Amino acid sequence: MTFYTFEIVLQKEPEDAGYLAYIPTLPGCLSNGRTIEEAKHNLREAIQQHIQVLLAHGQPIPKNEYLVHVEELTVAVP
Repeated sequence: MTFYTFEIVLQKEPEDAGYLAYIPTLPGCLSNGRTIEEAKHNLREAIQQHIQVLLAHGQPIPKNEYLVHVEELTVAVP
């Protein structure tokens, strides 16, 4: 078994109570869920299927390039 590590992005859905989850290094690979945990679970399955398709077609598996950096930034406005 081969293990892959990817950064994921979870975003609150603006129109409903769910969450969107996607991987910047795997374009087109995304999922959603009613909770963060459900979105992550569904995304894990989507990643597995996405990688299986890439491997079946002889495509390389993109490496985690750490494209996403999120942090809080406090700004004072007079």
